Amino acid sequence: MHSHKLLAFIALILSGTFSYCSQPSQEQATPFTSVQHISHSPVKGEGPQEIQAQPQPDTLKGSLKAEAHGQIGNAHLMLTYHSPAVRGRMIWGGLVAYDQVWVTGAHSATSLSTDKDIMVEGESLPTGKYALFTIPGKDEWTVIINKNWEQHLADDYAASDDVLRIKVIPQAADQHQERLRYEILSEKENEGAIVISWENLKVAVPVAATDK
Repeated sequence: MHSHKLLAFIALILSGTFSYCSQPSQEQATPFTSVQHISHSPVKGEGPQEIQAQPQPDTLKGSLKAEAHGQIGNAHLMLTYHSPAVRGRMIWGGLVAYDQVWVTGAHSATSLSTDKDIMVEGESLPTGKYALFTIPGKDEWTVIINKNWEQHLADDYAASDDVLRIKVIPQAADQHQERLRYEILSEKENEGAIVISWENLKVAVPVAATDK
């Protein structure tokens, strides 16, 4: 008699547990891919974002305020920029003209700050805050560091304010990058790179710390 009651009790517990688990919560009802997309997508209107690797288009409009931070040797670098999206547009030779100075972002000039002296492709760059411009070409880009960091687009750009210019070769990206993305990557003890990725291209700007 006792065994029958025990079995009935266990069956009741299991039935209740199964019934509870089979009721989807709001979180469970949301596909994982959607949760992942929300948690990793930049959110407009919440201050500067860190732009993630983003192979797929997003539903956000406009160019998002963004920042990239990184340590190369003893130098801390920060880039502040606006990140436009591809949205099916022709980027290189279309939205971004070849052989013209580009803000390499949108709206205000992209700024580069370093709290230590660094070397950019062998050229000395003292501690400070600068604007970063580029001149994209089909086979070669010119990367420009300019002392006038507070300006709208390249409207007030003057070559006389250039601190340095270097040449870099664009590379094919491993995957589509929907929003313009900057990264500061440390590769060796005192060496690294500023990497610019957008659509199907990426450009790496070599950076080295000077220990000063």
